[in-house]
Formats: sequence, structure tokens, C-alpha cells
Amino acid sequence: MICQRYDSDVATKRASDTRPDLAAMLAPLVRELIDAELPILAANGISMWAYSVLLALDRSPMRSQAALAEAIGADKTRIIPTLDELQALGYIERRPDPDDRRVRLLAVTDAGRAVKDATQAEIQRGEERWLGRLSAADRSAFLRVLRQFTDERRAARNLARESS
Repeated sequence: MICQRYDSDVATKRASDTRPDLAAMLAPLVRELIDAELPILAANGISMWAYSVLLALDRSPMRSQAALAEAIGADKTRIIPTLDELQALGYIERRPDPDDRRVRLLAVTDAGRAVKDATQAEIQRGEERWLGRLSAADRSAFLRVLRQFTDERRAARNLARESS
């Protein structure tokens, strides 16, 4: 009888007493972070997509534009103008693959890395408005969990790509 009552109480718990969905919690924060980044990106002369490309290529050179597009979650045809612009600015290099001339090897240049580093440093200074409100332990846990989710997502995408 006690278990039935507990189950009934749990089942009728008001929605407002439960945790909000992750997207409902994260979306407003992500929008605020993006809005805070846009003036920084503009001041550094790059778009959000260009910044995403520079971040990805700084982690690792890419064997193809398609691999880069997949790594940053973009349509491969959409990033071509961004790659053209970054190459014209001297921020990336696209070279034919000696093993397959149809493939373009992509890499960030020293100039591209400098722009990425300056942009990232300024963005992360702005993020301190949010992170600075957390205790040291909460901040560490929050960043650790975000890295874990990000790393797991990246590993799963890499595994899917390798097995296809």
C-alpha cells in the first residue's frame, strides 16, 4: 500500500517540480554566448563559421573539405566560401593531396592560428562573467562534464566515420 501511494505521488508530481529539459536550460545560455561572441568575431574580421573552421583545423589538419564539414557540423557546400575567404586572408592552406589530387588537404597557418588564439582569448575572457559566478569546485565540475560530453561526441562521430 505504501509503495502504491509513493508511485501515485511520483506519477502525479507537477511538471514544474521536475528538472527542465536540457535544451530548455542550455538554449538561452548558448544564444547569450553566441550574441556575446559576435562582436568579438567581427572585431577580429571573421565569422562564426570561420572561427569554427580555425578551431577545428588547429586541433588537427583535415584530409578533406568533407571531413572538415562533418567535424564542425556544416554542409560541405556551405563552408566552401568560408574556406575561400580564410585562404585569401592567409589563415588556412588548401593543398592537393599527393595521393589523390581530387582531395584538398586543409591546415591552419601561423596567421590563422594567431587570429584564432586572439579571438578565443577574448571570448573566454567574456565567458568569465558566467563562470566567475561559480565556486571553484562547481566551475571545475561544469567544465569537466562539458569536456566529457564534447569528447564523447567527437569520438562517436570519428568512430561512425571510420566504420562507414
